[in-house]
Amino acid sequence: MPTRTSRTAWNGTLEAGSGQVELTSSGAATFDVSFPKRAAENADGTTSPEELIAAAHSSCYAMQLSALIAEAGGTPQSLEVKAEVSLGPDDPGFKLTGIVLTVRGEVDGLDAEGFAKAAQAAKETCPVSKALTGVEITLDAALES
Repeated sequence: MPTRTSRTAWNGTLEAGSGQVELTSSGAATFDVSFPKRAAENADGTTSPEELIAAAHSSCYAMQLSALIAEAGGTPQSLEVKAEVSLGPDDPGFKLTGIVLTVRGEVDGLDAEGFAKAAQAAKETCPVSKALTGVEITLDAALES
């Protein structure tokens, strides 16, 4: 399996500085980052490590869940996955205080219980979940009618 790369160029102090994070492997994008906007309610066009972790987690989880649904005999028609990553104080500094995964799915061949079982297994086995074992991850999973 390949190794993926990202790089950040940062200038200045934490409070006054800013930077750009580049998705180097894919060349897909470069995003602005700054601590004041990281800590603000309105990100105003900048990203943060928490948003990037949320993107990684939601996409990894969706892939893992689709595989586990198929292993259980179902066919995923659509999965909508949202990851909410929270940042809070720590001593010293800050820490991730929790992740909430919310998934809604349209699946053929699995009932609600089978979907819930696959969803829980995906939470435990997706590589990003495994990497984030030091953070409490909660799951809200349901089939759409």
